[in-house]
Amino acid sequence: MGIRIGILGYGNLGRGVECAVKQTNDMELKAVFTRRDPSSVNILTKGVNVYKADDILSHKDEIDVLIICGGSATDLPSMTPKYAKDFNVIDSFDTHAKIPDHFANVDAQAKAGNKIAMISVGWDPGMFSLNRAYANAILPEGKDYTFWGKGVSQGHSDAIRRIDGVLDARQYTVPVESAVEAVRSGSDPELTTRQKHTRECFVVAAEGADKAKIEKEIVTMPNYFADYDTTVHFISQEELDRDHKGIPHGGMVIRSGVTGWEKENRHIIEYKLTLDSNPEFTSSILLAYARAAYRMSGEGMSGCKTVFDVPVSYMLDMSSEDMRTHLL
Repeated sequence: MGIRIGILGYGNLGRGVECAVKQTNDMELKAVFTRRDPSSVNILTKGVNVYKADDILSHKDEIDVLIICGGSATDLPSMTPKYAKDFNVIDSFDTHAKIPDHFANVDAQAKAGNKIAMISVGWDPGMFSLNRAYANAILPEGKDYTFWGKGVSQGHSDAIRRIDGVLDARQYTVPVESAVEAVRSGSDPELTTRQKHTRECFVVAAEGADKAKIEKEIVTMPNYFADYDTTVHFISQEELDRDHKGIPHGGMVIRSGVTGWEKENRHIIEYKLTLDSNPEFTSSILLAYARAAYRMSGEGMSGCKTVFDVPVSYMLDMSSEDMRTHLL
């Protein structure tokens, strides 16, 4: 029997976790929990039941790690602390500024229940965080740059869809290539938000809607588009469905640093991701850390953890000898 995985929430991320479990040898999907009517949720794994989220505690002895697949805005701040007392949990909380508060709330509950809780697991925060940490440790004299995209921003797409007269929309975050090349050159440019990324929007407007008004609402939207050069394209629903149905993403973390007595030698560290499916890639990271959480819990550890607290050996389904032979 493998590590028993429970999924709470069966949207894009939950489906991604289910697919990722299929590609492991040491895990099995035990149950899916949903706030919808369970009879309306059709999962891919044969023989696994879907339950109401309200019934989750009655299954706590059947699950080794619960992966919470909710949104960072409203779901995870309440759900992760709520379940951290009774389950080893993983989440992908990605509101960077609120991570310290979320950590404190989750840590108290996980310690009270003697469980492991892993928060902010994904690619940023997550893999990008680790690469920033490694690069800072190696090149303490230097500067960090993070670029996101080209990829679909689900939060920004949703913000456009909420505008009156908009039927559907996709928004892409696009790094400015000249800014990326300036960083790679080692010139350590000072870059504003507008200089680093542009935003490209594909919008399906309702028949008779005021497109000029919609475009103005988009490009002036505070916290989303106002600080960026934003392009709006109006297209048909058929074009959107045909050309923009995927959820690709990616990005890069770059550190430019110096060594030498007189700081005469320059070095560039770059970590880059190109993703066909943002939720499926994020789900694969969540599972790697679920393996780590299971092992850490088995060793008697408890409390909230982040990617900084996990040895990479805990994440791999591999013996230490095999790691040394094949990976070192």
